[in-house]
Amino acid sequence: MKFPFKLKPFHTDKNNLIRIGPNHDGGYIVDKRIIKRIKFLVTCGLNDDWEFEKQFSLNNRMAKIIAYDHTVDNKFWIQRFFKDFIHFFILKKLSFLKIKNIFKYIDYLIFFRKHKHYKLKIDNKNVKNKKITINKILENKRNSLLKIDIEGDEYKIIKDIWKNEKKIDCLIIELHKVRQNLKKIVEFITKLKHLKLIHIHGNNIQGQDKYGYAFAYELTFVNNSFERKRTKTKSKYPLEGLDYPNVKRNKEIAINFKNK
Repeated sequence: MKFPFKLKPFHTDKNNLIRIGPNHDGGYIVDKRIIKRIKFLVTCGLNDDWEFEKQFSLNNRMAKIIAYDHTVDNKFWIQRFFKDFIHFFILKKLSFLKIKNIFKYIDYLIFFRKHKHYKLKIDNKNVKNKKITINKILENKRNSLLKIDIEGDEYKIIKDIWKNEKKIDCLIIELHKVRQNLKKIVEFITKLKHLKLIHIHGNNIQGQDKYGYAFAYELTFVNNSFERKRTKTKSKYPLEGLDYPNVKRNKEIAINFKNK
């Protein structure tokens, strides 16, 4: 299986790239030149992982971090507590990760005491106290890093990204069900005028399907103002020293592209 040429990232000096977040699921590649310029880090889809946000904050303490996820509520934390309780006390799995998970809620309270988490669903329409659009989120917010992982709903907000791309210095987006939505993805990338693709990585959390596609693909875009040269990369993906498997038990997924 080979991806369309349109999905091949543009060349960016590897020395300009940096991984933010863990060396597994939740870590992403960005252009280090944009980090200090970012005023707003907007996370759409939080779940139980804000390691990217924490590490980014260490690199840019002035950036305001705002997260949106309607699923991370009281019910979420209660269910998580009982799950971690079972693992820790009944199954006797006393790994460092399990011990750390017991205190995840405390870490959440500490981190988002300074920053913001809104229990709102990302959508293509605003519904008071329930749903919010990218248009509303990015209102009066320039120099933004927009990170999106909303489990398939990303295709609903493509038009809003087009409308707001001038405000975005960096876009990180996880695309799901890529085989079924390949035409939409190509159209999305083709119509972007101010953002260009600089990195792609296959999420191996569920391995590959019978067609050779990963469970999802993580894409990073940067604003054209950082690098106007628009030649396609010759790099092979995943990038050695920057990319790591989302889960260690599964093999990394190589990405190949058509010539044109």
